[in-house]
Amino acid sequence: MLPDGSLDIGKPIANTRVYLLDEQQQLVPTGVAGELYIGGEGVARGYLNQPQLTAERFLSDPFCEHPQARMYRTGDLARWNADGTLDYLGRNDDQVKIRGMRIELGEIEAQLTSLPGIEESLVVAREDEPGQSRLVAYFIEQGPRPELDIARLRADML
Repeated sequence: MLPDGSLDIGKPIANTRVYLLDEQQQLVPTGVAGELYIGGEGVARGYLNQPQLTAERFLSDPFCEHPQARMYRTGDLARWNADGTLDYLGRNDDQVKIRGMRIELGEIEAQLTSLPGIEESLVVAREDEPGQSRLVAYFIEQGPRPELDIARLRADML
């Protein structure tokens, strides 16, 4: 970890193209933060049976001369250094990593809010001990109803 909180992740591997793009999907200059996109021979065609997510994340690669080239929108933020290495700066969405697993907080919130008696929810990754993150959910009950069965709520979420 660098003093500014970023993490040096090195250079792209062979047969891989890496782009750092702004919100208009234009290349950003060296030293400027942008979203990390990956292109090259190792990029998949998409997610299995998830056409909407595939359309959001797997895009045509406008920077490659091959018309069928694709690039993957990672959701990671990074910046190029003058020596050609990349610094990882974090995420630009609600995805977190806990014990090596990538977790979409918004998906958990949507599942929680779909349960009976829940009006609104918020899920966060909280680090009570250094290096030990855990998920914590907060919710608002719907109107005047009988008390929620917390044990059932936990069972429904697992």
